[in-house]
Amino acid sequence: MTPQVDDYLEAEIQRLLAEDDRVAEQGITVQRREQAVVLGGEVESPERRDEICRRITSRFPDVQITCDIGITRTTVPADAEVIS
Repeated sequence: MTPQVDDYLEAEIQRLLAEDDRVAEQGITVQRREQAVVLGGEVESPERRDEICRRITSRFPDVQITCDIGITRTTVPADAEVIS
């Protein structure tokens, strides 16, 4: 039986994102789209994004999860900023 995608499921996913020691993310958004859930936001690495998506899909295997989490660029600036 496929779980109903509703406010309760959204809240359960948000709780897992915030309270799971391996995830602990509060900046990830959870949006319902018909009978699917879309995860959004940004994290610091592809590995981090993959771990978050893996945790959510393993906890909710019967829910269609779309992982639309971006990666924050954390490269060093190429030039020094000139302040006049």
